[in-house]
Amino acid sequence: MSFVTFGEIMLRLTPNDHGQKINSSNTFNVNFAGSESNVASALGVLNNDISFVSKLPSNQLGDAAVRNLQGFGVQTNFVIRGGSRIGTYFIEIGNSIRPSSVIYDRANSAISTIKEGEFPWEEILRNKKWLFLSGITPVLSEQCAKETINVAKIAKELGVKVAFDMNYRRTLWKSNKDAQLIFNKILGHTDLLFGNAGVLKDVYEMDFEGDCPEEKTINAVLKAKKKFGIEQLAFTIRKHSSASENELSGVLLSNNNLSVAKIIKVNITDRFGTGDAFAAACLHSINKGDADQEIIDFSTAAFALKHTIKGDQHTSSENEIKSIMEGNISGHVLR
Repeated sequence: MSFVTFGEIMLRLTPNDHGQKINSSNTFNVNFAGSESNVASALGVLNNDISFVSKLPSNQLGDAAVRNLQGFGVQTNFVIRGGSRIGTYFIEIGNSIRPSSVIYDRANSAISTIKEGEFPWEEILRNKKWLFLSGITPVLSEQCAKETINVAKIAKELGVKVAFDMNYRRTLWKSNKDAQLIFNKILGHTDLLFGNAGVLKDVYEMDFEGDCPEEKTINAVLKAKKKFGIEQLAFTIRKHSSASENELSGVLLSNNNLSVAKIIKVNITDRFGTGDAFAAACLHSINKGDADQEIIDFSTAAFALKHTIKGDQHTSSENEIKSIMEGNISGHVLR
């Protein structure tokens, strides 16, 4: 009973000196990133049967991206080749009062050139249990939007569950109204919704009562369930102290049962890919048949642990995540 993710894998370039600004850096670390590929690699590290579906150029960069995924145990049989370039993004890691920032360079990337009928979805989804999608891929081109909506529909018809992370990138969309139109069509086929209070505010202009992030997120989850009619929702909670320090938690609503994780305070090494780590851990735990409280505790532990790891991809094992979940957060050396 395996997983499929569909989306873009990009080159990630980060100044070689941690925390250095892009405009003063002469050397950059190069890695790979992307919401759906991050979820795929994290599921692979957790020893799941996982396939990633995408399009990459037929050059050395495309080859390297495929090898990177395979190194995490991700199946790449349905990564088609074509197009002229791989999408790229530059990350500037913030510190203290200076926020992190992102510059996207992904226009006309290979996946944006996909054509109708290039992916044999019924073959890809055969005998699969979960399909993971995000709100980023649909903005890359008109066909990417059509393909994301189409595969969600096909998955439901085949009895494959659909997990959708609303990931909203305001620098890519023309407006939140455009995102709403696409998201609504995907949400109609969604079984598990990932998000946070902020994305509902940005895309759907919702406001939530509450004296703290936990209360606001609980109200956001309840409001989203009522609006979209989805039975299972898993939202992250983040309280910002600075770019270097956050307090993290999570909320799971499943079959009207609400579960909230304990707060974990983290000093941040790299906050990119953290929501993807949360989503992958949640899918892994749900697929194992864990109880609701264990699901959200495990997901939140993965969410927190990823903040301590450089790069987009979460490389922690199940035992490492469980150790954090069990409260082992002192940072003592393991010998």
